[in-house]
Amino acid sequence: MSKISVQGKEIKIFNREQEDYISLTDIAKYRNKDAPADIVKNWMRSKSTIELLGLWEKLNNLNFKLVEFDQFKNDAGANYFVLSPQKWIETTNAIGLISKSGRYGGTFAHKDIAFEFASWISVEFKLYFIKEFQRLKEEENRTKSLEWNLQRTLSKINYRIHTDAIKERLLPPELLKEQINFVYANEADMLNVALFGKTAKQWRQENPDKKGNIRDYANIEQLVILTNMESINAVLIRRELNQSDRLINLNEVARTQMKSLMSNPTMKKLKQ
Repeated sequence: MSKISVQGKEIKIFNREQEDYISLTDIAKYRNKDAPADIVKNWMRSKSTIELLGLWEKLNNLNFKLVEFDQFKNDAGANYFVLSPQKWIETTNAIGLISKSGRYGGTFAHKDIAFEFASWISVEFKLYFIKEFQRLKEEENRTKSLEWNLQRTLSKINYRIHTDAIKERLLPPELLKEQINFVYANEADMLNVALFGKTAKQWRQENPDKKGNIRDYANIEQLVILTNMESINAVLIRRELNQSDRLINLNEVARTQMKSLMSNPTMKKLKQ
């Protein structure tokens, strides 16, 4: 959960499936700090709001219930029409709004919708809000870049441990430089296959327009696992396991660690 401050109002933001959802409840406090939920409900009574919500769902949600939406659309704007976020979500299977309970609860909306709500609240508030939101995103992108570069650097440093083990155990004496490079590349490609499922050459053939190599396009989880695999492979080499057995072991390590990292809350926080 991230937070930004807009004209003295704290607004919560959380990430779900790589999409930002922003608290409408917090935005509504700009108009009524004591009853923000009523502000959100009043906004949802409007026909234009229902049309906006419905259009967003049609563009982004394959499971959106169009029949139920049409009923809301027909009733919207009438004196008797009242609609809560919870009812909208439950009835239409909407994903653009999220109703959360607990300490950080309230009504959250996808950023596309939240910007429109902020404009309905106040054009001035919306402009300040967008400015702060953009600042937050820039800061997060810088942090992600630093994390990725750090992990990539650690991976390169750890590679020295890996190559030392290869030199000690796998290189016969008096090899030519080209032969030595082949052994190193062969071991590096074994790690590529264990982690990415393909060799460096296969990746280049599939991505002729990209610069660098397959590891330059790895995500944080893959770089963490690669660093661990290099250390493990160094140990396996010193134990004199043959390459095919090491490949099987390292692939199991990659799959096990990826499952663990994907469910790790610390890694999730780094990616938000």
